[in-house]
Amino acid sequence: MKKNYRPWLILALLFVATGLSFLDRQVLSVTIIKIQAEFKFSDVEYGFVNTAFLISYALMFTVGGRLIDTWGSKIGLAVAVGIWSVACGLHGVMNGFYQLLAFRFLLGIGEGACFPGAAKTVYEWFDEKKRGLANGIAIGGAAMGAVIAPPLIILISSHLGWRWSFIIPGMVGIVWVLVWLYIPWGEKSHANKSQGIVKQSVIPFLTILKNRAACIFILIRFLLDPVMYFIMFWVPKYLHTERNVSFEQIGNLFWIPFLALGISNIIGGWFSDKLVKNNFSVNRARKTVMGIAALMTIVAPLIAWVSTVEMAVALMAVIMFAHGFWITNYITAISDIFGKNGTSTVVGLSGTAGAVSGLIINPLIGLIVQNYSYNPIWIASGILYPLAFILFIIFIRRIQPFNFEKKQALN
Repeated sequence: MKKNYRPWLILALLFVATGLSFLDRQVLSVTIIKIQAEFKFSDVEYGFVNTAFLISYALMFTVGGRLIDTWGSKIGLAVAVGIWSVACGLHGVMNGFYQLLAFRFLLGIGEGACFPGAAKTVYEWFDEKKRGLANGIAIGGAAMGAVIAPPLIILISSHLGWRWSFIIPGMVGIVWVLVWLYIPWGEKSHANKSQGIVKQSVIPFLTILKNRAACIFILIRFLLDPVMYFIMFWVPKYLHTERNVSFEQIGNLFWIPFLALGISNIIGGWFSDKLVKNNFSVNRARKTVMGIAALMTIVAPLIAWVSTVEMAVALMAVIMFAHGFWITNYITAISDIFGKNGTSTVVGLSGTAGAVSGLIINPLIGLIVQNYSYNPIWIASGILYPLAFILFIIFIRRIQPFNFEKKQALN
């Protein structure tokens, strides 16, 4: 029998797409030091710039996820990547605070559909014994984008100016769209249906919102996403202002935690799949890996107290390694429960909840940092994952498929 390599080709493109999504949003986190010096933006204004991104990101996580569940992931992801690539390039021509707000908002509109689309594509092409690894690879692209971002952005901005740090990734995204659309979708290996612009059966919104598991997934993202947004948006400034790390040296350090994240995305998915193949139930496998992740995050408060920059970055790497274990199995658990009819919608709703939480917290982080210190934020980062895991095991007793067709028939 001829081996079908198309799922792995599509997975490789998902890896690149999520990598571009994190690279594009990280450009501002690194170049803000130069942009603030040129335009005199305050820390609170920077917080509102991040909030502009998170508002549109929050909206489009749900809207984009719903559209992808309805119309399919091929066209949906092409449109999403195209929008955010144009938005990224526009950052390179901005000349003031309000233009930056507008382009950041547009970036969020495109990027909101990325992870719901990736999760649905993985479900369509991989069964439950390979799904964890496939999700890990797809999500791991985001971390690799964040790994590449600091040294690449500093290299580009040092030689060509900070504006080209936005323009060049935007051009790469347009090339990705052309390649993605060129590949014939054909027959899917797992879902075994042609992917085209046709409506699919989806779980009604109200049914999802009444489902306890969906509500817990949404609550967990609301609790945890501010930790990741803090690390993405504020750690370069933390290293510069609190640890006296130069702009150039940040590029040599900030990639390390994201490399740990990318590696753990893949290992975490492989590990839970391995447990399933060794006769663990899907429920036990996903929760085992998530529990290990939650325990690892309790080192976060130590970042505020260690004496060296190297040790602080190493502890950040531990947190990000834990998050990779967590988020891969979190998203895989959603697809295990909601399948082809609701995965993108639930991932989208949970992403919206996380973005709403992040947009509320970001200006608050600016106020805390400006008027006090980073210490309370590091302490909160060490508490939230164990709390989320406790909620998860109490309220989602078993990870198993949700049969909404049967539920509708009973009604």
